[in-house]
Amino acid sequence: MLIRNVEVEDHAEAVDVRIDGGRIAEIGAGLTGVADVDGRGGALLPGLHDHHIHLAALAAEAASVRVGPTDVRGRTAFAAALVAGSPGEWVRAVGYHESVAGELDRWVLDALAPDRPVRVQHRTGALWVWNSAALRAAGLDGDGRFWREDERLRGFVPPVRLDLEGVGRRAAALGVTGFTNADPHPASGLTQMLSVLPQRLLVMGIDEPVKLMLDDPTLPTPTQLARTIGEIRPRPVAVHCVTRVQLLVTLLALDEVGPADGDRIEHGSVIPAETIPWLRRLGVTVVTQPHFPVERAEAYAADVDVDDRPHLYRCRTLTEAGVPLAAGTDAPYGTPDPWAVMRAATEREDSERLQPLAALRLFTGEPRHPARPRRLTVGSDADLCLLHVPLREALRTLTGELVRATYVLGRRIGPA
Repeated sequence: MLIRNVEVEDHAEAVDVRIDGGRIAEIGAGLTGVADVDGRGGALLPGLHDHHIHLAALAAEAASVRVGPTDVRGRTAFAAALVAGSPGEWVRAVGYHESVAGELDRWVLDALAPDRPVRVQHRTGALWVWNSAALRAAGLDGDGRFWREDERLRGFVPPVRLDLEGVGRRAAALGVTGFTNADPHPASGLTQMLSVLPQRLLVMGIDEPVKLMLDDPTLPTPTQLARTIGEIRPRPVAVHCVTRVQLLVTLLALDEVGPADGDRIEHGSVIPAETIPWLRRLGVTVVTQPHFPVERAEAYAADVDVDDRPHLYRCRTLTEAGVPLAAGTDAPYGTPDPWAVMRAATEREDSERLQPLAALRLFTGEPRHPARPRRLTVGSDADLCLLHVPLREALRTLTGELVRATYVLGRRIGPA
């Protein structure tokens, strides 16, 4: 394939790009041959890679009821959403936060939707709450609250239709050529199931790195975590850190066992200033979600400890200190649109705001080394995002509407 008249980074003038065997074979002006695509001066970028996403959960949203703060307001609207379907059918509700209708347990859900099995997932993805009808159908008991028990619960619920084709199609329309699936315990056969996606895949736990979940109530000591990481070595780890204490335990453990190339901190929700030099010394990459302070501003103002608020989802302070930084959408627990994440990164308060080009590069790194930028050079894989406009214009708006075509190994996968 020959793409003519495109803007490519590191080239002062518009160039042509020849693709052969899934790789870039030539870059230059006036290449011989008939053009398959006229780029019309638009920017040709490395395809976007979402470095932290939960693909099966995102695909299940098509068969779910959204009950987050932006979807329903108050107890009455929440109840109406739960009973909108046919009586007796299982209801899978997602995105819930206590600001909608308070704390949930089986009896609260019974009062709202007594005539059908209901399960509600918290916005964090960590908690499911089932009503009595769902518990009876599964032969389970208790208060209906299940914390990080997805693996156990899978066998008790009816199959959910997964719209993976839709996930792949919508991502391709946004210029996404790759995903890193960040489930802590990948289901059996997950890689095969996800293979229907046209994008490249890295599945944590099956591929490197190995995902490690930390929760404050069950937090290991630094020595215990170091022992776990040591058993995983030489493979790198990706450690889920959403609190101050989780980050400190992780850094102490990495100090004890020694860092490995490819180690990551997932989320880095709270990064105190005094830990930034520590992160830099260890060379660990932070894969963050700069859109969460924007999407969840109201909840964070109410729920997050005042001492932690200045340290949420750092961006600029990390890059200025030389800490490797990348981003993932964390969809479906955040927007699946990487361009919206980029815009959020440029709209932060001054101390954490990124320039548009730096925000774009949060999604153009290598899958296994997310902060290491990919460049379009001869010999590189032809995973590409072609824009309608030059890069300078695209950086003013950072919107997926500017994506003209997306290619994986030179094969066009979208937009339709």
